[in-house]
Amino acid sequence: MCVNESAQAHPWYYNLKYMAVGIVFGIIFVKSEVISWFRIQEMFHLQSFHMYGIIGSAIMVGMLSIFLIKRFDIRTIHGEKVSIADKKFNKGQIYGGLLFGLGWGLTGACPGPLFAQIGIGATVVIITLLSAIAGTWVYGRFRDHLPH
Repeated sequence: MCVNESAQAHPWYYNLKYMAVGIVFGIIFVKSEVISWFRIQEMFHLQSFHMYGIIGSAIMVGMLSIFLIKRFDIRTIHGEKVSIADKKFNKGQIYGGLLFGLGWGLTGACPGPLFAQIGIGATVVIITLLSAIAGTWVYGRFRDHLPH
């Protein structure tokens, strides 16, 4: 069972709100140029602060949100307790991060903006999406044999 799995059962249309948030998020990605291959290359060549500023502000918002959730025991909209498990470090995170960064630098895409890139017409990114799906499948297939 997933740690964050909810006991709530909802009809299919209940998830339309997530689609709406995803569309708004995609528009923000496009307008902020986060999905721009050129912006991503500037970041990896240390030529521009643009992407570092966006990533840094996202980290700060995440840190503040988690602090507030823990400090004030904030619950979900349905009253369920939000539990955030502590994470343990292992060297696989270093290898995974290097692999992720290499893929990001080569393709100019990370998993979040893939759909926004496809949405603006960069259909070549479908190859990156299929590769990400294949990588996820391979990890799931061999997960039990990998060090965790």
